[in-house]
Amino acid sequence: MNRVVLKHVALGSNRFSGLAPKVHRVLFGLFLLQFTLVWVRLWLPWPLLGNARWPDGLLVVLTTATVLASLTRQLPGQNVMLASMVIAFIAGAVQTLGALTAIPFGPYVYTDHIGQQLFYPLPWAVPLMWVAVMLASRGVARLTLRPWRKTQTYGFRLIGLTTLLVVLLDAGLEPFATRVMHYWLWNPTKLKFDWYSTPWVNFFGWAVTALLILAFATPSLINKKPMPQPPPEYSSLVVWLLLNFLFATGAALHHLWPAAGLISLSSVAVALFAIRGARW
Repeated sequence: MNRVVLKHVALGSNRFSGLAPKVHRVLFGLFLLQFTLVWVRLWLPWPLLGNARWPDGLLVVLTTATVLASLTRQLPGQNVMLASMVIAFIAGAVQTLGALTAIPFGPYVYTDHIGQQLFYPLPWAVPLMWVAVMLASRGVARLTLRPWRKTQTYGFRLIGLTTLLVVLLDAGLEPFATRVMHYWLWNPTKLKFDWYSTPWVNFFGWAVTALLILAFATPSLINKKPMPQPPPEYSSLVVWLLLNFLFATGAALHHLWPAAGLISLSSVAVALFAIRGARW
């Protein structure tokens, strides 16, 4: 009797484990379609779908869902959900603090273009954006550091590289969000140097926030069961590069050439190192 029960449990587990790749493929396909729609809207001389904000919001949702679905192929679902909740909570709290006090990012104000608020002054899309950015960057870092996976310093390298990739992604996001889509506005500061009105302290704030998030979320992102090294997972790299491609397109169309150049160069460098690490 026990053998029969165990057999049925094993079969059910196998069916469930085979579901994750299918869900990921569906979500990844939807993400690509929605990305194409948002990208095409940037090029058109007239506003496709008018001033509707739902295409951008749906892209945020599908990006986050795709990254989470990719992660469930490597980790138990409860680990993925816990990590995403930790990221969303800490990022939401820090962004709320930042909007109210200008700490740690600098003085900024969200506009109506970013969509409805989850609560004042936090838009609902911001925590989801952080989940997607953090987990996609960590996935790219894992690819890049794959040859050093068994070294004692791997964990520290992974945290450091993930933080760097998050800041690089934000460097492309800021001109796109402020000058192209007008999601938020930066108030002037006493500092003379900025990045398309974004104060440099913002990037320090992103780095500190990313490190804080990783300090609490990393335990949930470690597979406790010993297992052979899985094959490389490239979907996080594709998501990271496509987001940068979207930002670079918007910057180029608005003649923000330094931003477009930085985004393009960083994307090429990240892609080369990630692919090299994955094939090591």
